[in-house]
Amino acid sequence: MSITHHIDTSTLMSFAAGSLGEALSAVTAAHLDMCAACRAELCLLDEIGSALVDDLAPSPLDSAPPTMQLRRLEAEVRAEAPAVARSGSDVPLPLQRFIGARLDDVSWSRLGIGVWQHRLRLSSKASGDLRLLRIAPGRAVPEHGHTGNEMTLVLKGAYSDALGTFRRGDLADLDEEIEHQPVADAQEGCICLVASDAPLRFKGLMGRLTQPFTRI
Repeated sequence: MSITHHIDTSTLMSFAAGSLGEALSAVTAAHLDMCAACRAELCLLDEIGSALVDDLAPSPLDSAPPTMQLRRLEAEVRAEAPAVARSGSDVPLPLQRFIGARLDDVSWSRLGIGVWQHRLRLSSKASGDLRLLRIAPGRAVPEHGHTGNEMTLVLKGAYSDALGTFRRGDLADLDEEIEHQPVADAQEGCICLVASDAPLRFKGLMGRLTQPFTRI
């Protein structure tokens, strides 16, 4: 698997510091499970953070260091689902306790013509949105911009937009400056994990009319 689109360094720094929101952290953790390059960058950030901490005066900690967020999440998943075999699974390990080990077993609800979703529940105090999207071959998501941050991780198939082609493992890390219209691969379609910390900004009338019902 060749990954060409990665997490922005500023996002990775927020994740390492424990300041990234819950929905965006879930996508980040899933991408890190798939991407050796970003795991290496996270380790480097951890080392830099540890070196800076070493120069500080010691003080008691109320909780585990935030830079251990990814490792703690992976440990919890392994402890809770020891029977799930890693080989043969098309679901990143941090997601397996929420949706199982196979994308084929996910239950979908229709979101629009050629588009289905599976919403993932966040904790009661978390803001933002986290969901799986399945897009039929050749179908397009309505053109939209963002009022905050959006992260999209491809789990199966591919999609293309003005930013390029995104395949399994690729991650689009976008902010409010980006407007795009993803189009699913004509042969495979696409399944993505999508997180946002603010509502989308649809350009077309249909997208704006249906937004209160889709809650995107």
